[in-house]
Parts: sequence; C-alpha cells; structure tokens
Amino acid sequence: MIPSLRRYLSSTFAVLALCLISAGCNTVQTTMPPAPLHTIGFMTDFDVRDDAIGICKAVMDGVAPGVRIIDITHQVTPFNVAAGARFLAGSAPYFQKDAIFVVVIDPGVGSARKAIIAKSKVGQYFVLPDNGLLTLVQDRDGIEAVHEITNPQWMIGSKLSSTFHGRDIFSPAGAHLARGDDWTQAGPELDVSKLVRLDIHSANVDDKGLEGQVIGTDGPFGNLVLNVPADTFAKLGYQIGDKVPVTLNGHKYEFPFVKTFSDVPVGKPLFYIDSRGRLSMGINQRNFAETYKITPPAELSIPKK
Repeated sequence: MIPSLRRYLSSTFAVLALCLISAGCNTVQTTMPPAPLHTIGFMTDFDVRDDAIGICKAVMDGVAPGVRIIDITHQVTPFNVAAGARFLAGSAPYFQKDAIFVVVIDPGVGSARKAIIAKSKVGQYFVLPDNGLLTLVQDRDGIEAVHEITNPQWMIGSKLSSTFHGRDIFSPAGAHLARGDDWTQAGPELDVSKLVRLDIHSANVDDKGLEGQVIGTDGPFGNLVLNVPADTFAKLGYQIGDKVPVTLNGHKYEFPFVKTFSDVPVGKPLFYIDSRGRLSMGINQRNFAETYKITPPAELSIPKK
C-alpha cells in the first residue's frame, strides 16, 4: 500500500473512532437515569395462610417492577381497624419521609366507604379505606390532602371484585405512587376534615387517679398494651421500685413498677414502660393476658400515690 494512502486511512479511522467515542459519551451524559422507586410499607389483616398477600405483591411489582415492599404485619386482628391504626402510627416514623403505605383492614369492603390516598404533612402517602385507619397518623403528623381513588387506570382493570380491593384498588394505586405517578390523577380531592375518625383517646387523670384501658396485647407474649403514655402515668407520682395498686377488669392487684422483665423473678408480674413509651403490664417469661384472662378492651384504674 502507498505510504501516503496508509497515513490517510489511519488518520480517517482515528477521527471516526474519536467521533464514536464522543457520541457515546454524550449519550451517557444526556440520558437521565430512571427515578428511584419509593418504598412501600404493606399491612393487612389477611394473614399468610393463603395466596392473598402474594397476589397483592405481584400486582404491585407488575405496576412498578422491582419495587421494595416491607411487610409491617399481615396478622392484624381481623376487622380491628383500631389495632391497624395503632400499628400504622407506630411504624410510619421508621420509614422514609417519602414512603408509601398500602393498608388493608377493610371490614366495609364493597360498601359505600371510599378508597383513598392521603398525603401526610411529613410527606408520606397512605393508600387505604377511609374507615379511621388514619386517625392516629392524622393526630400526630397532620394530613395535607386526600384524593379518592376513582380512576380505572389506577386500578387493576374494569372487572373489580366487590370483596378484594386489596388486589384491585389499593395495591395498584400504591404501586403507581411508588413509581412517581401524579397522585392527583387518582381521583377527585376530598375534604380532609371529613375523613372518618375513630374514637381513640388516652387515659384520663383526675384528683383520684387514672382511668385507662387495655387496648391490645404485645404479640405472642401477652403483655398488655395500655392507652397510658408514660408522661400520663408519671402524673400519679410512682417511681421505679414502687408497688402500684391497680383495678383491672374489676379485680384488685398490686404489681411492682420496674424497668424490665428481669427485674422480677420468672413468673412474676410487673408494670413497665414499653418500647413505644406506654405503661404496660407483663409477666417475666409468661403470658399476662392468658394468666389473668384479659381480653382487650378491658378497663383499669390506678390511684394516685
């Protein structure tokens, strides 16, 4: 090959290579990565004995492939909206500020109750039935706005079941939010002041003492969950180590107020402040609810010291 031609071809290939590299770099620089998916917190009273949870998760993944779904619990006592409200308020602060919550404790499924999306003033979104599940979140965080879910494009399709809105409405709507879709397109805006609310209140303290309620039990351990915040109990004047008299479900007892279970012998009862900052009652390595035959709700009273 003639040397001059060889030099010409070499320089031409070099220029072409530089152009291709430059074009590739420019493509990489100008292509925007997809927006990250928002995490979904998922809670129901469905239990895990059948396929309902797997179906709902498959629907979410179908709308927002790869979405991260954190199971809060699927063993809320069936139909117990108050327990669902408590678990939702208890878990929400541990999620990201832009998290999505899909919550289905829905004894009114298929009725006139509304399916809604609510945005809290923290920035989290809640996809759930309008039946009081938001009560405690609303009290603590505030609700910025609410939209009813009426847009079929935010549902699984036109053939909706009258009994499985967890699959057909709440799961797809939550996944649309997780992928960043405009939530105002889900349906019309609703009046925040008209949200359904539960009659949930903390214990009352007067000159005689405290009147409260057992509102739940702590998982499989049977510790009693009370509607008595630690600062409310403190108004009674008891200190760590004191014996605290209590009337529980009509029966009188006296239990020590201590820091933790091991502060009393195995099999002995105690008062303590639980991990959520509430007064609780338990038995060291035993089930309090079973031992004392307590089923929530149950009334209790504690006199001032």
